[in-house]
Amino acid sequence: MLVRMKIRRINGDERLTHAFPLQAYAFEASPAPLEDAAKYRGYLPFQEDSVTLVAEEDGTSLAAVSAVPMRQNVRGTLHPMAGVASVAVHPLARRRGHVRTLLTRLLGDMRDGGHAVSALYPFRPSFYERFGYVGLPKRRRVTFAPRDLASLVRADLPGEVTWERIGTGYDAYRAFTLRLAERRHGFAVFPDSRAERLRADDAHWVLTARVDGEVAAAATYRITGFGAEMEVDDLLTTTPLSRTLLLQFFARHVDQVEKVTARVAADELPELWATDLEVVTESRTRIPNMNAPMARVLAVAPLAGTAVGPGRVVVEVVDDPFIAGTYLLDGHGGRLEVGGDASGVPRATLRAAGLSALVYGVLDPDELPLRGFGAVPADAGAELRTLFPRAVPYVFADF
Repeated sequence: MLVRMKIRRINGDERLTHAFPLQAYAFEASPAPLEDAAKYRGYLPFQEDSVTLVAEEDGTSLAAVSAVPMRQNVRGTLHPMAGVASVAVHPLARRRGHVRTLLTRLLGDMRDGGHAVSALYPFRPSFYERFGYVGLPKRRRVTFAPRDLASLVRADLPGEVTWERIGTGYDAYRAFTLRLAERRHGFAVFPDSRAERLRADDAHWVLTARVDGEVAAAATYRITGFGAEMEVDDLLTTTPLSRTLLLQFFARHVDQVEKVTARVAADELPELWATDLEVVTESRTRIPNMNAPMARVLAVAPLAGTAVGPGRVVVEVVDDPFIAGTYLLDGHGGRLEVGGDASGVPRATLRAAGLSALVYGVLDPDELPLRGFGAVPADAGAELRTLFPRAVPYVFADF
C-alpha cells in the first residue's frame, strides 16, 4: 500500500543498490552479467551533482527518478535546467503512482533550487504532457557518402582543422559547447562532473575547426570499421566556413568509409551543403526509445529579461502545481517583463504545456486549443504570437 511508501534522496554508493538496479532493468539488456556491478560503480563519479529520489516500501526501492542540474538557453538567456533522467520502476510495482509522486516531488525540489526550466527524453510523451511538458523538435540524422564531397578536397579554405582523441581535445571541445550554450536557443549542457565522462571514456575522435584562432566548429565521432561508417555525434558549427572545413575533412575519408552519418539541428538544410550531394535527412520517433525531447517552464518569474517581441497579454496558467497563477507578460521594451494581473489587456487561459510551447517557440497560439493546451481568444493570440515568435530549439545534450 502507498501508505507505507517513503520518499528520500540518495547519494553515493546508495545509488548502486537503490537506483542503478532499477535503471539497468528498465533501460539495458537483462539480466545483466554479475561483473556489471563494477561498471555501475564506475558511473558514480559522473553522478555526483545529480539529484536522485527513490520511493521505498519496507526498505525496498520500488522506483527512482533523477534530475541532472544542467543549463539551457531559452531565447538567448541561459537558465538553470533540470534534466530529468533515469525514471525507473520495479516490475512488480508499476501502475501504482510511484513515478507521479516522485516526479512531482523532484520537480518541486528543482524549482525551489532555482531551476526555471526542465527537459527530458520521454518513454511516452503523453505521460509527461500531463506534467506540463511539450514536445521539442528532434535532431535530424543526415547520411551522405564522402565521394560526393570530392570538390571540397582541394579547396583552399581559410582556417585550420585539428584531429585528436577526445581525451586530449576535451577542454577545447567543452569550451566550445559552453559558448554555443550562450548563443543557441534550446542548447543544453551538462554540469562539469557529468560532461567529464566523455573525456574519461576516451572513446571518440574529436574534430575542431578554427578560424582566426578561435574554435568555430567541432564534432566527435567514431569509425565502425574499414569500408563501413563514420558515426558523427553532433555536427556543431557556427558559420558556413566552419561547417565546410569539417565537410572537407570527411571528404578525405572517401577510400576508408562508405558513408558518414551525423546529427544536425532541426533547422539545418544538408541538401544545400554542396552541389551533387546525395543526402538523406531524417527524423524518426518511436515509443519508447526514439522520442523527441520535451521541455517545460518550472517558474515564470525567472523568465523576466528574456528577449521577446512587443506583445502584451495576461496569461492565466491553470492545473499545474508549479506555475499556476495569473501573469502579465509585457515585451514592449524588447525584454520580457513579468507582472501580476491587469485589466483591459487581452487574456488567455493556458495549461503549463501551452505556456511552455510558446516560451520555447514550438507552437503557434492557434494550435494550443487544438492540442488541449488552453483557450486563446483571437486578440490574445495576436499578442502571444508577437511576444513569442516561432523558434527552433536545439537541445543537443542526451540525458
